[in-house]
This record gives sequence, C-alpha cells and structure tokens, in this order.
Amino acid sequence: MLEIQHLTKQYQKLLANDDLNFRVEDGEIAVLAGPNGAGKSTAIKCIAGLLRFEGTVLVCGHPNKSVEAKHCFGYVPELPAPMEFLTVFEHLEFIARAYRIRDWQKRADSLLERMEMGDKKEKLGGELSKGMQQKLSICCALLPAPRAVLLDEPLIGLDPHAIKELRGILGELRADGCSVLVSTHMLDTVRQIWDRALIMKDGKIAAERTRKDMEAGGESLEKLFFSITEGKENPVECNSVHSA
Repeated sequence: MLEIQHLTKQYQKLLANDDLNFRVEDGEIAVLAGPNGAGKSTAIKCIAGLLRFEGTVLVCGHPNKSVEAKHCFGYVPELPAPMEFLTVFEHLEFIARAYRIRDWQKRADSLLERMEMGDKKEKLGGELSKGMQQKLSICCALLPAPRAVLLDEPLIGLDPHAIKELRGILGELRADGCSVLVSTHMLDTVRQIWDRALIMKDGKIAAERTRKDMEAGGESLEKLFFSITEGKENPVECNSVHSA
C-alpha cells in the first residue's frame, strides 16, 4: 500500500504540491493525472524519496526513505538515466546485487524478452535509444518484484509492443496485490487499466474517483479531467490533446 498524508513541497515561492492526501490500496492501479506543470512529477519524486518534503509517505507501512520501504517499491522515472558504460545485463545484475536477489537471471531474461531487448544484453547504456533506455528502466524497476510501483509518464517513447506488454505487466502486478501509481497526462494510454483516478491542478488533488463510482454514476474520466483542467464540459477527443 502507498499512503500519502499532507505531502507539501515548496520551491522558494512556488508551491508545487499543496497538502496532498491519498492512498493506493493493495491490488490497485491509481492514475495521477493532470496537465504539464500540475505537480505530478514532483509528487512522484517526493514519494520515491528523491526530494525533501513536508508530510508523511508510507510504502507498505514504512516511511518512504527507510531501507524497508526501498525494498518494497520500484520506480520508473520520467527521464531514464542508464549508466553509460554498463551493458544492459550489467544494469540488471547491479540491481540484483543491490537488492540481494537470488536466482535473478531467469526473471531478468523474461523481462528483457517481454520488452524485446533479449538481443540487447551486451549493448552499453550509452548506446541505447531513448525508447530502449525507457524499456531498461522498466526492467530494472520490476526485477526485485516490488510490492509498490511508481511510474512517471512510463509510456512516452515506447513502441506499440512495449506499451501492450507494460499494460499487461501492470495488470499482473495488480492481480498479485501490488500497489501501482502511474503519473500521466495521456489519459487514453491508461484508459483500460486504472482503478482510481487522482486529478491534479495547480499542485492540488482537484478530484478523486474510483472506476466503480464513475461507472455507477455514468461519469466520464475524460470529461471530468477537462472540466477541471480547462473548465470545459464537452471536451474534444483526448487523442488530439494528450499526444506527446
């Protein structure tokens, strides 16, 4: 489970995150949606322990900067940053050693095959395209079999096969009881997989809905998103505004 209580992050005069409160339950995929500049990536970085903040973030019941929490979660950043002189497989070996994972090679091979990187094991990080770097980042985050996963705009730069596989993987994580938080401004890419939607604007959670509640009320996520972020009751087709 991910539990965020009164998360506040300020950069001098800019209040990037303003008293955020929400939970992502076990076996749930939550989408943190909002336009660029809404504060999504800042929130994800705070939850991942990369930024100082006020408030409390618990990962599987542990403070997010504790060793116990770090063993529980995987993180896919918005901008992948592989180590230039390590091969693809050496990246996974590094993660396996850091997390003290036994018999990790079979899982590593499976993840690479699913991302169509089985033939890229010996390629250096510095030789990878941006799309391949993103795929490697996803493999590294998932190798320890985390109980909570944070993904910041994970589908940008991925090819159609990788998008399909990642959606399948997220569904498998949910079925295994994992808590998944996906930050995105591309609602069409997560339309089929979300369970809870958290819509941000100006650093705040402007609305929170579950899929069950929205379906029961005949509500549209896209319509809600646009009514909050642009003040429009009749949004245009989201593909025309959510492409990146």
